[in-house]
Amino acid sequence: MHRPLAHVTVLDLSRVLAGPWCTQHLADLGATVWKIERPGSGDDTRAWGPPYLRDGAGRDTTESAYYMACNRGKQSVAVDITTPDGQAIVRALCAQADVLVENYKVGGLAKYGLDRETLMARHPRLVYCSITGFGQDGPWAERAGYDFIIQGMSGFMSVTGERDDVPGGGPQKAGVAITDLVTGMFAVTGILAALAERERTGRGCHVDAALLDSAVAMMSVMNMNYLVTGRAPGRLGNAHPNIVPYQVFACADGHVILAVGNDGQFAKFCEAAGVGAWAADARFAKNADRVRNRDALVPMVAEVVRGRTQRAWLDLLEPLGVPCGPINAIDQVFAEPQLRARGLRFDLPHPLAGSVPQVGLPLLFDGERSDAAQPPPLLGEHTAAVLKARLGYDEARIASLARSGVVAVR
Repeated sequence: MHRPLAHVTVLDLSRVLAGPWCTQHLADLGATVWKIERPGSGDDTRAWGPPYLRDGAGRDTTESAYYMACNRGKQSVAVDITTPDGQAIVRALCAQADVLVENYKVGGLAKYGLDRETLMARHPRLVYCSITGFGQDGPWAERAGYDFIIQGMSGFMSVTGERDDVPGGGPQKAGVAITDLVTGMFAVTGILAALAERERTGRGCHVDAALLDSAVAMMSVMNMNYLVTGRAPGRLGNAHPNIVPYQVFACADGHVILAVGNDGQFAKFCEAAGVGAWAADARFAKNADRVRNRDALVPMVAEVVRGRTQRAWLDLLEPLGVPCGPINAIDQVFAEPQLRARGLRFDLPHPLAGSVPQVGLPLLFDGERSDAAQPPPLLGEHTAAVLKARLGYDEARIASLARSGVVAVR
């Protein structure tokens, strides 16, 4: 199996989602990831349930589904970084790490001697990645950043949802914490770039990843639509601002997504739907014309689509190369043969539940996935092993630290 980051060790001081999503990707790529957690409680998301992972008898375990989503492949080292002994442990581990990832408030780790200035001065090869809501500088740097708030502040919600003048209109957040997730992915990119640069220069660097920056960058085409026109785009529901017809339409028994991307596809759709004259209509022949005449064309398409079932439209349009698709519920997604063929869903052994389902890294290397082989860890599951193997602590010293609450072991 390809493990491109098998030579990399990551010290993970992050919690909740953006940071753990980043470090799970690194673990999937083969990195050793030490997840530093608070003794007794651990990552906040351990308690974010129900739902919880269930054991063989169908009873809830202590492990939340939320935590299971973004922590596989890591080693849990439960250390109280508010104590001098805990800080010493983390600094000693840092000396053996290539990358440190943290998502504390700006300056929040300085009081523990774990800030980037202190650690990078001691370890100039260290790649230190900070993930915050608003970045390390600027007038909002001290603010806490939350995904929902960033979705609103970044403009994302201004283009998501139905128009104000239709039923159910108004701004809408995404169904997942998209700014956390995209920031985690941007952080992975930054870390890999910093590691590549270190190969040339011998020096690490500080990677500054911010939710607001990431969310605004993610707006991509919407940004440019505004920047080239001076007009802020609005909400179009499921429609596309630059392509028509490109949205959800009701059919006889549900809904179908019609995503006509060019004039040839539009002509094929019209012929298949029995309305071939539309493709020659000057109002609709070119995409630019269809965009300008959206209000005339969309109701016409809606009326035609309503006359057949979802399956009938898919069977009719897919062979012609007209992009279309269903709107699946999550259970339908995992029942799709394409997903099964790709092996994206897999199981890992778990000490409390027997096994835990996972959704893998969406990348293949020479046809193979590079997913972590270990399940999301129990709190403190690897504390003793890491302290012994990496720092040379004996059992008596570890037991003493555990009695004083500096570490937690299983």
